[in-house]
Amino acid sequence: MTKNIDKDGLRIIADNYDLFYIDLWGVIHNGIKLHDDAITALKELIKMNKDFVLLTNAPRPNFTVKKFLEKMGMDETIREHVFTSGEAALNYLKNYNISDKFFHIGPPRDFDLFSDFKNNKSETLDNCHYFICTGLFDDHDKDLNHYKDLLEKHINKKMICTNPDLIVDRGNVRELCAGSVAMVFEKMGGEVVYFGKPYPEVYNQSIDNNNKKILSIGDNLNTDIKGANLLNYDSLLISNGVHKNEIQNNGIETVSKQYESIVNFVQSDLKW
Repeated sequence: MTKNIDKDGLRIIADNYDLFYIDLWGVIHNGIKLHDDAITALKELIKMNKDFVLLTNAPRPNFTVKKFLEKMGMDETIREHVFTSGEAALNYLKNYNISDKFFHIGPPRDFDLFSDFKNNKSETLDNCHYFICTGLFDDHDKDLNHYKDLLEKHINKKMICTNPDLIVDRGNVRELCAGSVAMVFEKMGGEVVYFGKPYPEVYNQSIDNNNKKILSIGDNLNTDIKGANLLNYDSLLISNGVHKNEIQNNGIETVSKQYESIVNFVQSDLKW
């Protein structure tokens, strides 16, 4: 059964864990501003000398997300804990595919992920060896059928997905993410290699997590919580995130069962 810690706060369970994987978007900020209570919680973990990783399914290098958080006003002592799905994908590409031609699916702002091998970018799908999907094109950011039509003749090529999230909330606006495009490609019969939660590689690259008692904190049952379940970590779901309306209408127990996930703790917003 899921325990609600709204009354007591994170402090009631913090000492039980050595390492915390904490989602950024939806937990620490909403894409526009930082959540003050969440920042306070991170500062308390630092005081306790607890290890934590701000693990985010962002299709960008670590340094880009850190700059974004700096503009939001996040202290450097907290920003240094960031690790992104983009960084994990970049490490993979440098080892295996850096010399191959790729076609980028996503907005131009994501292209800093590939700056080290930008000369290998193909302008056409026909001339590429694989796809790197970081999101949706700016002029087709709501229509997944566009990607079905675009890719239907290229399902023999591999797709690297740098953000497994299906959706994200920017303030009060819901947006589609790279995971939605990857899901379309998979349903067509294409092969996708994912980097980010819930897949183990991003956790293992981010920090030494051997022999540690771990709590994963996030607002997404498909990624944050499913990742915790797959890796046998405890989980804390922030309910005022992606699943807010579902949980308000049906309750955490019903919703978690619908997503075939195990939620150990629930909290409306991350608070100490």
